Amino acid sequence: MAMSSLVIKARVRANPLLTWRALRFRNICSGGFGVATSESDPANPPVAGTKFLESFKEEFEVGSRVISLETGKIARFANGAVVLGMGETKVLSTIAAGKGDAVRDFLPLTVDYQEKQFAQGVIPNTFMRREGAPKERELLCGRLIDRPIRPLFPAGFYHEIQVMASVLSSDGEQDPDVMAANATSAALMLSDVPWDGPIGVVRIGRICGQFIVNPTMDELNLSDLNLVYACTRDKTLMIDVQAREISEKDLEAGLRLAHPEAVKYLEPQIRLAVRAGKQKKEYTLSMVSEQTFEKVRNHAEAPIEAVFTDPSYGKVVRKRIIAEGYRVDGRHLDEVRPIYCEAGHLPILHGSALFNRGDTQVLCTVTLGAREDAQRLDSLVGPPTKRFMLHYSFPPFCINEVGKRAGLNRREVGHGTLAEKALLSVLPPEDDFPYTVRINSEVMASDGSTSMATVCGGSMALMNAGIPLREHVAGVSVGLVTDVDPATGEIRDYRILTDILGLEDHLGDMDFKIAGTRNGVTAIQLDIKPAGIPLDIICECLEPARKGRLQILDHMEQEISVPRTQVYRNSPRLVTLKFSNEAIRRFIGPLGSLKRKIEEETGARISIGDGTITIAAKNQTMMERVQDKVDFMIGREIEVGGIYKGIVTSIKEYGAFVEFNGGQQGLLHISELSHEPVSRVSDVVSVGQQISLMCIGQDVRGNIKLSRKATLPQPESEKKSVVEGSAPVSKEEPNIWGALENVSNGEQQKSTLEELRLSKNENTASNPSASSPPAVVIRSAAECDEEEKSAGLSKASKSAPIRLFTLKRDKKLKIVQSSNDKPDSTLIGLFSKSSSRIEREKKLFSKDDDEGENNLNNLNDQETDVKTRMTPQKLKLGTKVTAKIYQIRARGLVLDLGGGIRGMYRFEPNGEKDFNIGDELQVQCSSFTSKGVPVMSLVDEE
Repeated sequence: MAMSSLVIKARVRANPLLTWRALRFRNICSGGFGVATSESDPANPPVAGTKFLESFKEEFEVGSRVISLETGKIARFANGAVVLGMGETKVLSTIAAGKGDAVRDFLPLTVDYQEKQFAQGVIPNTFMRREGAPKERELLCGRLIDRPIRPLFPAGFYHEIQVMASVLSSDGEQDPDVMAANATSAALMLSDVPWDGPIGVVRIGRICGQFIVNPTMDELNLSDLNLVYACTRDKTLMIDVQAREISEKDLEAGLRLAHPEAVKYLEPQIRLAVRAGKQKKEYTLSMVSEQTFEKVRNHAEAPIEAVFTDPSYGKVVRKRIIAEGYRVDGRHLDEVRPIYCEAGHLPILHGSALFNRGDTQVLCTVTLGAREDAQRLDSLVGPPTKRFMLHYSFPPFCINEVGKRAGLNRREVGHGTLAEKALLSVLPPEDDFPYTVRINSEVMASDGSTSMATVCGGSMALMNAGIPLREHVAGVSVGLVTDVDPATGEIRDYRILTDILGLEDHLGDMDFKIAGTRNGVTAIQLDIKPAGIPLDIICECLEPARKGRLQILDHMEQEISVPRTQVYRNSPRLVTLKFSNEAIRRFIGPLGSLKRKIEEETGARISIGDGTITIAAKNQTMMERVQDKVDFMIGREIEVGGIYKGIVTSIKEYGAFVEFNGGQQGLLHISELSHEPVSRVSDVVSVGQQISLMCIGQDVRGNIKLSRKATLPQPESEKKSVVEGSAPVSKEEPNIWGALENVSNGEQQKSTLEELRLSKNENTASNPSASSPPAVVIRSAAECDEEEKSAGLSKASKSAPIRLFTLKRDKKLKIVQSSNDKPDSTLIGLFSKSSSRIEREKKLFSKDDDEGENNLNNLNDQETDVKTRMTPQKLKLGTKVTAKIYQIRARGLVLDLGGGIRGMYRFEPNGEKDFNIGDELQVQCSSFTSKGVPVMSLVDEE
């Protein structure tokens, strides 16, 4: 036995691991040691033991939400680990501390927040089917955790600390960012890292004036306030706000509500740390000794004070601010630096602006895109896309340094998101402005508050791009310098600084960024350096910030106060066209081949939506090329007065037929070929020739009437005669032939366009060429009602744009916006003419069977009361009117219903046919024809 033990000891010296195996012991299993069973002992096979995981849990309630803190079950090797749960959303936060004592002059704190798709039961939609680099939202959530915990580490603590927060599961009800911040605070309390916590972080919303604590994602969508507030028991650490122009008074009320709600998170963390926390470790602090500090002060205090009190250096120190209340750059504490604004700095772009405040300079540009250009978000909560983006860039040259650009920068992402939130609340709704907007903010020089300069420059650039903002948005940074009692840590005196410099940000205690309009605050971000600032001081800063913001808004509104309307020809273009789904399918082609071909040939970008085609082109020339191709393939909305390119398909004695606008046919009459008399059509045009034409109307049979001479310059002889001998021509407003909806079968009926010609008066008789083709407006009764609701019964001016309609191959009419792209309400105005205008109009109705044309002009009784005249809105099924016989035909009558509306009455078999033109009849609307003409029937007189 002694010999065998000697052999074992000798083998142990060679390999200590053999000791356990030789003595039939296992190494480590399930947290303890056990006796191993020899392989030759089948009677006692090894059996896995049961591991007991001791866990600790605290539950409490904040804002009607039950919250749990749990530790000990998972991530047991981490220095501190806590799982915070709210509903079915659970977030894990872990703490790890570096082992070495490297010499540093800063705190290397790293916060990593990650949202993996397994948390919502989804496989990532990437090529590798796994998560990639941190997304923008993950960087922002990491900053949200970092900002309140960093000030609470002790001075001189420069050891490496890493925080990792991961979402384990998400029910989509709560945003995990605030939960991760509270879980991190609890994990730091459990760890052996020295930290002066805990902290509480809470989110406040407001719906219909009522504040909500810990709102759900659905409630946040309805809220006009998204306030994230972090604090210790008696001091504020961080504020982050996105709002819809909330007043300073309401904002202060929200802050004072948030503080006691956030404090509710503190006691559960303390109780959990007492039960499961580690003893705080003694770490080496990198502190400057008092003797060294005194030596440095004696040698450097006088020269530094001489430099910092020289106004030519533009810098300031704390003692001068506290004692004298002045800043060395010549400003008072509440004074804003000199401002320079320039809208349209780069006129070729969609929008641009240059903004200077002091030495801080920012160049902002705006780029518009189609709805499909929106950013796709792959986050656990929130919307799937984002149509407004602001990208902030801080290049090294702006502070005269050498550096390199690589990847996303947390600071750039944070500053850009703050400015984005500030501007988001004043953008028009997506239904009114269905475009994607991207702002690029390039910092050209930095001396403090570049994020707030981005807000100002971005607001001006948006207006320069023609985007209808509700209000201008400006931002300003407010700083704080305090005099603290070293014995108690209490603030003895303080000064609030408006529009801080870069040095004031570096030497001060607070950077309080506040952005908003004249009506209220839209965004806030508060970062502090000491271990908290009293909430009363924070609220006191709101009023100086408002006054400074108003000063900046004055300068911005002097430069540009309304959206720009002038568009440069070489600037990028963005147009949205509306078509039927069938037409869009023809345009796309098999597997999108036709759409891609146009993009390759023109260089434009084409996006397809539900019934829309959006074209983005670099300039007007490219846009015209794309639109020509779209017109040739599927056509576009036909406008009277619109110019189109067509190809002559056949020639007749009386004119030529032209194919244009995606295969539609039109008649080019011989009289519309040229200003000069034409004897033969073939002398002017030939089959296959491409010509430019103007649509001048449509006859009652649906033929589109085209004119070539309307696109040609007027002969000099006619111009001279007009100038020397002709009286000025008084233009007459056209009447309207209304296309009405057939309510009886519920289908939208086809409409017909009638040619409207004004009678020749003495002026036009002397100069026939001086008259211009009349405008034609057609719409259904339902469209009239909808227009009346949206636009109101406003009068129309002569220069107002006119809404016109699309004539497709099936001859259905569709309403579109006129070419100047401005909304208008001229249809109602055209229906509502003054009585004097009606009295001056002469109405004619003639028929030429040889030519096959029916020319309708409105015929109204001059004695008819304008207020009671018939309009397409009033004419419904069953409507009774007094009509006049306008024309007698073989099978019926053409009736004048008033207001320029014609109806028809069919003779009954063996019925009375003894009628005279001008007779009045009592009739009612019984139906509509396929072209929208009302069919009337006689009303039996008792």
